[in-house]
Amino acid sequence: MKTYTITVNGNVYDVTVEEGTGSAAPAPARKAAPKAAPKAAAAPAAPAAGGAGAVKVTASVPGKVFKVEASAGQAVKAGDNIVILEAMKMEIPVVAPQDGTVASIDVTVGQAIESGDVLATMN
Repeated sequence: MKTYTITVNGNVYDVTVEEGTGSAAPAPARKAAPKAAPKAAAAPAAPAAGGAGAVKVTASVPGKVFKVEASAGQAVKAGDNIVILEAMKMEIPVVAPQDGTVASIDVTVGQAIESGDVLATMN
C-alpha cells in the first residue's frame, strides 16, 4: 500500500492506494476545515408589474438580457421561452419550468444579470 497526500481546491486529502488487488474500495480520507460560505448576493429589486409569483424563474448563467419574450399575465406552458439571455456571444433561452401564468418580469432588455438572479416569477 502507498499513501499519498493530495490537495484539491485547497482541501487536503490523505489517500491510501492498494496495489494489485483490483478492488476499488474507497480509503478513509481526511478533509481540511471548510471555508466560510460566500456572502449572499444582493436581493433583486421588487417586481415592476403585478405581484411576485410562487415560482421563480432564474438565470443559469451570467450575461445580459437580450430579449423578453413573455409579459406579465401571459399564460405559458412548460418549455415556453420567457427571456433570452446573451452570454459568451450565444443566445440562451430561459424557459418556463411548468405550465402557469407569468406573474412578473423582473428584468429589462440590456440589463446585466448574474447566475441565480430572478428574471421572472410565475403562478
